[in-house]
Amino acid sequence: MDTPPSSDPLDRLLNRWSEVPEPSSHLTREVWRRVALNESQAHQGAHWLLEQFCRPFVATVFVFGCIVTGLFLAEVRVARLQTETSSQLARSYVQLINPLLQVQPQAAHK
Repeated sequence: MDTPPSSDPLDRLLNRWSEVPEPSSHLTREVWRRVALNESQAHQGAHWLLEQFCRPFVATVFVFGCIVTGLFLAEVRVARLQTETSSQLARSYVQLINPLLQVQPQAAHK
């Protein structure tokens, strides 16, 4: 039983899709050209980054940023330790004044 040809454009496109075209004679050369171009661009990007760190201004800004970040983190740590010490001192003081009062240690916020 023959089915009438479909007027759906999708059927026509699907039939055309099954046809495999012959590869170009320059396909291998074109693939290797694209690979070389991609590798050279990736290499240039890494090379550019290293060149930037060789510049005195960029190197100075980077070192300064590392120092400032380290100082900030040290200050945060010292502030946390001082807060813990102050709370321990306050608990000890309350227990010294009234030894019958049991002071519940507060949970440390970490």
